[in-house]
Amino acid sequence: MLPIPPLASARVLAGSALAAASLLVVAQPVGAAALFNAVDVDQSKFVLVAAPIGDGSRAQLNIYEQRRATRPCYAVQPGSPAVVNPLLATFDFTGICNRFIDTNGYSLRVGGTDLATVYRLSVLRSGNDTILLATPGKAGAGPEMVVARTGGTTAGFLQLVPEPGWRLMRRHFGNRALGHVYLYREAWPASTPTAIAAPAPTAAPATTAAPAPTAAPATTAAPATTAAPARAPSSAPVPARAPSSAPVPARASGPAPTAAPAAVLPPPPVGNPGPASPAKPGKATAL
Repeated sequence: MLPIPPLASARVLAGSALAAASLLVVAQPVGAAALFNAVDVDQSKFVLVAAPIGDGSRAQLNIYEQRRATRPCYAVQPGSPAVVNPLLATFDFTGICNRFIDTNGYSLRVGGTDLATVYRLSVLRSGNDTILLATPGKAGAGPEMVVARTGGTTAGFLQLVPEPGWRLMRRHFGNRALGHVYLYREAWPASTPTAIAAPAPTAAPATTAAPAPTAAPATTAAPATTAAPARAPSSAPVPARAPSSAPVPARASGPAPTAAPAAVLPPPPVGNPGPASPAKPGKATAL
């Protein structure tokens, strides 16, 4: 292998570093660093308007700015909702008024994130109110947010009053002010109010009562203990007692003889008795 000159080696390393830096730039999330800056404006010189379209069944967002006091650009009538008279439509307002009527003139911004290509702003009817709703264009971009509302419904141009935390700011490129304004808030809202009145939730079906537990079957009484069978008589014949061969003498009639008193035995002798005398055989008494 031929050795690489030091100069060529340095160029290769520089090219590799540049390629790695390019990959890092591409990998950065969109909107991490906004190209434009947001600068405060005098809120009293602007009005947000729900401007009717066609027959008035729909509306879009208009923003009017009073740049100079030569003549009024709009007039807001007291009330809720407040009706706006767009006076700038009756004269040449060049240099006096600004009118922002679409996404070329306004967009959404939260903190340092420009959401012009991520969120869409729409004016919608919600029950007895008209709201300015910010809707994400893709899933996961963020929540829906109510930016402003009219506080009621009626015909004509209606003032949209910003919700707490929202205000207008002007887009700047460096130190240069541009003809574009932001609907701006410092941070994402902790909780976003429901934009469109949701239908009443369907009542949950009644819980079916659990069936009563089945009674346990009655315990069958144990059968009575069978009495032990009677013991069978012995099959062996009981021998009949042989009658005595001696004749029974006839009993003489007369009163029953009185039983002789029992003989009283003499007490045993005290002391050491001598050897017992052999018993003498007695005479048998004849019957």
